[in-house]
Amino acid sequence: MALLEVKQLVKDFGGLRANDHVDLHLQEGEIVGLIGPNGAGKTTLFNCIAGFYPPTSGEVVFRGEDITGMPANEICRRGIARTFQIVRVFKELPVLDNVLVGAFNRTNSTAKARAKAMEVLEFCGLASRRTALAGGLTVADKKRLEVAKALATGPSLLMLDEAMAGLNQTETAEAVALIKKIQKAGLTIILVEHVMEVVMPISKRVVVLEYGKKIAEDTPEKVINNEEVIKAYLGDKYHATRRGH
Repeated sequence: MALLEVKQLVKDFGGLRANDHVDLHLQEGEIVGLIGPNGAGKTTLFNCIAGFYPPTSGEVVFRGEDITGMPANEICRRGIARTFQIVRVFKELPVLDNVLVGAFNRTNSTAKARAKAMEVLEFCGLASRRTALAGGLTVADKKRLEVAKALATGPSLLMLDEAMAGLNQTETAEAVALIKKIQKAGLTIILVEHVMEVVMPISKRVVVLEYGKKIAEDTPEKVINNEEVIKAYLGDKYHATRRGH
């Protein structure tokens, strides 16, 4: 049984169809990349899976349970966590308190939540920054904190929305290393990403959306050679660069 199944999902905003009968499945332990041009419906799909928007029609099934249209807090309790394209840290709170908010998803005990938060901060390489105010962190550390907040909720599926945006080459490499570490810890990951040099090497499969429709789903090698994907998104320049390797 797939960990997550999205079946014929449709999301309309008035007369605009943001997701058009999208099918998606995730097996436990894999990393799947979700790519496509701006406005293709990637973040909307995330929002429908995570409970931020109710789908117009279709189903979202997680661990065999229909979670379609459930509120976000219920879906989070079932084990789905997501980060946001625009980082949403609590700027006036210390780093540790930011992660505590996520840790209380699984316990009412302050001691247990604090222990979980510290464990996650160690894992994400932020333990030394635990007393710093979140608003004063670098962009890279804010992105890392966003991931830590999500991990503190105790997910089995982590949804990353442009976790590499705004990072330099070194920071991107560190972010990729963290994603691989998260997968090794047993989590399943789906990531929306525009940095193809990042998403292609770490993804087992890549799903491509355009105008809300799924136009391709395959291994990274096959997706980068798919004529429809090249035309819709990758462009000849990226394809030529890859071919030259």
